[in-house]
Amino acid sequence: MLLPALVSPPGAWLPAVVAALVLGVAISGWPVGRVSLGRAAGGVAVLSLVADTVSFGKAGLELLWLPFEAVALLVLLERVVRHVPGARVGLVGGLTGAAAVLLPLRFTLHAPQTGLRESVFLAALAFVPAAVATGVGLYLRSLDRRRADAVALARREQRLEVARDLHDFVAHEVTGIVLEAQAGQLDGEDGGPVEQRALLQRIEQAGLRALDSMDRTVATLREADGRAWEEPPPTRLYGPADLPELLDRFGAMTAAEVTLSLEDEVAGALSREAGDTAYRVVLEALTNVRRHAPRAGRVEVCAVRCADGGVELSVTDGVGLSVPGGAGPGVPTGPFPVALPHALQEPDGRPGGGTGLAGLAERVSTVGGALEVGPYGQGWRVSCRLPGPAVR
Repeated sequence: MLLPALVSPPGAWLPAVVAALVLGVAISGWPVGRVSLGRAAGGVAVLSLVADTVSFGKAGLELLWLPFEAVALLVLLERVVRHVPGARVGLVGGLTGAAAVLLPLRFTLHAPQTGLRESVFLAALAFVPAAVATGVGLYLRSLDRRRADAVALARREQRLEVARDLHDFVAHEVTGIVLEAQAGQLDGEDGGPVEQRALLQRIEQAGLRALDSMDRTVATLREADGRAWEEPPPTRLYGPADLPELLDRFGAMTAAEVTLSLEDEVAGALSREAGDTAYRVVLEALTNVRRHAPRAGRVEVCAVRCADGGVELSVTDGVGLSVPGGAGPGVPTGPFPVALPHALQEPDGRPGGGTGLAGLAERVSTVGGALEVGPYGQGWRVSCRLPGPAVR
């Protein structure tokens, strides 16, 4: 861009330098140090507008560099509209667009054979490619925004999945550990070595399961780091076939009578996602029986096949209060038949988390099911209806 100025009259240096600066800003990667794309583009746009009012001596001398500067300004306009953030895009984009549209005035204002009519015509003609460059920049900006929103949504879904796993599995086991430790403190003087050994074994097993769940969660976070736009790494999916083991563990850590009624057809009636949801519904309900109904005399878990091919699942405690997730403020509205308390306290004085019921209802609705929570006889009942694989 500058070499032709070496063999041209002295007045050629200004249009050559301006064109070279505009081209350099248009093709360079920004930011450079503390100079952003918006500042650089605004500076060269103002410089180009000022150059339009300056005479370079011999008429037509600037025509050698005018096409290159015009193309560079169009490229710069597209980059400004696409990348300059916030409200600054209006100011910088306006300056750059004005420089591109008014660039023909650099010739028409100073050539003796041209006048106002030619200036208006060429400026109107230059407006068309400037509008196209602006439209391309806006379109690419919208694509970038959609991509950023998709990445943010994927990261949010990964964080929610990790939070669900922590709440469903780790909190379940830690709650059991806490209650076993509290029971050991109350019965420490009366219990013999055999009872104490069995208590410690149950605490150890619950702690190992909690650590295993934590290890899987940490592995998920490490594998997903930096790849939030890809499919999240899979986590272990449970199902109705895992309910007997869950009920056995729960029965070993509570004095309540625990019964499970599980039809053989249930496991095959649900998709993997719906089966995992059924398992987590039972897990959440049992966790809250521990928290809010420690004196429940009976806990019944029932899973039956419905006439429409789905599965109806229920968890009922015989006496006391069982509210999934603590049911604090912000409980979602839906098919819940009664108003739930706004302030439940844990047995050790910790306030309820208030997220279990919301997460449970969201998970059930995601697979096309419906969740209901409410009083049932002298206790509470958590029930849900889950569709079969063919139901969408």
